[in-house]
Amino acid sequence: MSGEDGSWQSEVYRILPGLAGDRVGIDYPVIRNLTNTYLIRSLDGTALRFSIPVLLTAPVPEIGAGGDGMAGVILDAVKAAVPGDRDLGPIAGAGTEHPRHCLQNIEPVTLIASRSAIGTDLWRPDHENRIGSDGIHLVVRGALPYPGAPTPARARGVGESFQALLDALDRVVRRVPDGDLVAARDLSIDQKGLRRALPGMGLVSFIADGTLPARRFTHLRCHPRIAGPKEGVHVPFCCPSELDPVEVELAGSGRTVTGLSIRRGEAFAIAGSNAEGKSTLLHAVIAGQDDHAAGDGRDLLVSVNGVVRADASERGLFGADVSLFFSRLPPGVGGDPRAAFGQGSGSLVMAHEIQTALRVGSPLIILDEDRAATNLLVPGCLQGDEVTPLATLLATRREAFGETTILFAASSLDILTAEADRIMQLSGHEARALDRDEFRRRLDHYLAGVREHLGVG
Repeated sequence: MSGEDGSWQSEVYRILPGLAGDRVGIDYPVIRNLTNTYLIRSLDGTALRFSIPVLLTAPVPEIGAGGDGMAGVILDAVKAAVPGDRDLGPIAGAGTEHPRHCLQNIEPVTLIASRSAIGTDLWRPDHENRIGSDGIHLVVRGALPYPGAPTPARARGVGESFQALLDALDRVVRRVPDGDLVAARDLSIDQKGLRRALPGMGLVSFIADGTLPARRFTHLRCHPRIAGPKEGVHVPFCCPSELDPVEVELAGSGRTVTGLSIRRGEAFAIAGSNAEGKSTLLHAVIAGQDDHAAGDGRDLLVSVNGVVRADASERGLFGADVSLFFSRLPPGVGGDPRAAFGQGSGSLVMAHEIQTALRVGSPLIILDEDRAATNLLVPGCLQGDEVTPLATLLATRREAFGETTILFAASSLDILTAEADRIMQLSGHEARALDRDEFRRRLDHYLAGVREHLGVG
C-alpha cells in the first residue's frame, strides 16, 4: 500500500508533481493542505473527492481592474464544456454514485465580485479563481469514482485522470474569444468606476434603463444577491421622465447610459399594489453593491457600499438605542430608550436597526413594508404618544436622518408615502412617476371618503 498512512491525502503530493507542464500545471505557492488541496474518500465511501490549485498559462488580454469579469467568462466556458467533454467530467462528479454532490461546481453564476460572503460555496471568481500577471489561477474541485485504497497502479490511474482534466481545461480556456474577455473586463470596470463615482454625483444608487431585476432561484442560489435572471417574461426597468433620469459615462467601455438616480439624503418611495416588483427592486438595489456579469440583468444597477436593510424581527436587545422612535419603553423591556434590554418586539428591533445605521453613517437604509413593523412607520388612532413613527419623523424632524437616504417599498403605507421626496409607482411591473402633491390630494380625497363611510363629521 502506497503512502505512509495508506491515505489518498498523503498520495496527492506524489501525484501532483507528475502533472507539471508548460501550458498548465499545479499552482504550488497557493497550496493549503486539506483546504484547497486534498484527495479524500467521501463519507459514503463511493467517491474520491479532490481539490487542486491549477495555473494555466493561456494568453489573455490586458487585465486591468476587471480581471474578475474575465475570470467569470473563463469559468462559464469551462462549465458549459463539461457535459460534452469526458475529460472534464470529474468536475461534475461524472461516474460517481452521487454526482449531485458536485453541482456547486457547475452551477451557473453571474456574480463576479462581492464584499459579502454570499455564494462562496459556488465556483465563481474570487481570491482563488482569478487572473494574475503569471496566468489563470483556478481551484478545481470534483470527484472520481472511488478506486479503492491507494496502490501505485491506482495512483497512476488517478494521476492520468487529473492530467486529462488539466489538458481539457487548457483547451477550453484557449478557445475563449479575446473579445468576450475584453467585454467582461470592461463591464467589471464600468461597475466599479460608477460605484466610486456615485458619492461625487450626490447619489447612493443608479438603476440603468433596461435593468432586469427579477430573479430565478435554485436550491444552490436561493438568495437574491446570488440568484440568476428570471426566465420568460421580464419587464425591463425604464426611468420615468418625471423622475429626472440622469446620464452617466462608463469608465471601462466608454458607453453612455441613462437611468434613475437615488439621491443622497432623500426619502424615495417605491409604491404599488401587491406583486408588482417592489421588493424585487429593493433586493436589486442591495445587490447593486456587487458586480455582475453580462446577462445577469443587474449589471448596470450600481449602489454604494454600506447599504442597510432594516427589518422587523423579535430578538434580544442589549443596550439598544431606540430613542429616536420611543420616548418610553413598553412593559417587560428594561433600561430606557437610549439603552434598552430584554426581548425586543418587531418595532423595537427595527427602530434599533435604523438608529444603528444612522449612527454609523450608512448611506442608504432600505425598508420593505412586507418585512416591517408598520406601527413604527405610520401613525394609527390607537397608537400612544410613546411612539413617534417614521412618517412623523420625516415630517417634523428630517434633520435626524442627516445625509442618509431612506428608500422604502409601500402598498398601504399612504401616510409614509406622502412624506417621500419622490414617489415611483410600479404598475404592471412598469415604473411611472407619482407627483407628491397629486398623491397627497388623492390621499386626502380617499380619507374624506373613509370619514363619510364611517359616518363621522
